[in-house]
Amino acid sequence: MMDTQLLISGVIFGLSIGSIFFLMAIGLSLCFGLMRIISLDQLLYYSVGAFISYSIFVATGNTWIGMLGGMAAAGLVSFGVERFVYLRIYERDITFTMIASFAILIAGVGAIKYIWGLVPRPAPIPIETQVIILGTEIPVYRLMVIGISFLVYFGIWLFLNRTITGKAIRAGIEDVEHVEGLGINVYQLFTITFIIAGTLSGLAGALHAPLIMVDPHMGLHVLAFVFMVVIIGGLGSIKGTLASAFIVGQVISLGSLIYAPLAQMAPFAIMLLILLIKPTGLYGSKLLKR
Repeated sequence: MMDTQLLISGVIFGLSIGSIFFLMAIGLSLCFGLMRIISLDQLLYYSVGAFISYSIFVATGNTWIGMLGGMAAAGLVSFGVERFVYLRIYERDITFTMIASFAILIAGVGAIKYIWGLVPRPAPIPIETQVIILGTEIPVYRLMVIGISFLVYFGIWLFLNRTITGKAIRAGIEDVEHVEGLGINVYQLFTITFIIAGTLSGLAGALHAPLIMVDPHMGLHVLAFVFMVVIIGGLGSIKGTLASAFIVGQVISLGSLIYAPLAQMAPFAIMLLILLIKPTGLYGSKLLKR
């Protein structure tokens, strides 16, 4: 029987890693939902956010400024990639854009290696205090990461449901041709969505950096898990992405406590089980052709 304190720690760890997965996967989900592209380069912006956050901390000694800088840098890089690459290939087949995005990811990893080298670097935890929950010491920083993910979820929900631009993006996810017919410039919506996605990926990297070693391959390490989150939740679904991120996070965390190899195997089993029951994912809808 699992120790209660170990179980509580495992649940909190699963929620925190699930929060990171959500921040990364939401960009992939939004990009696919609106633009019908599989933006693997979101994992590059995750790495950029982590490395810029680390570098600003080294220069200033302030972790919070580093995190804000990491977000800003990731958003700026994503804007440049969207303008110079994606704007030219939006009309191409989805397979072409996926290969192009993977090429961007690999090229970006090479650039990170050139600038920062190959050696993993430790980033400091901004809050080292702990709180007692049901007799178990829980790091406050992990609770903060969980809280930020919920704030981001509600922020995106409000943006998509309460603003004109957000409503246009929602309409574009359902039927982009109808939105074009209303005289809305969908490519501006693409740019806004892509910058939001890249910035959130950068936030994920900046938040994750203190919990792991900052490594040039950190984006590639989580590639499979982020894909699982998007697929399980349903492509284009914000609510599904949040739910599936926490499911995958818990499976990884609790699975590793039961039997270490389960941390790698169990998420794939959960994904296959859900897809057998509901092929479109938890909250996914049928793929609409553009």
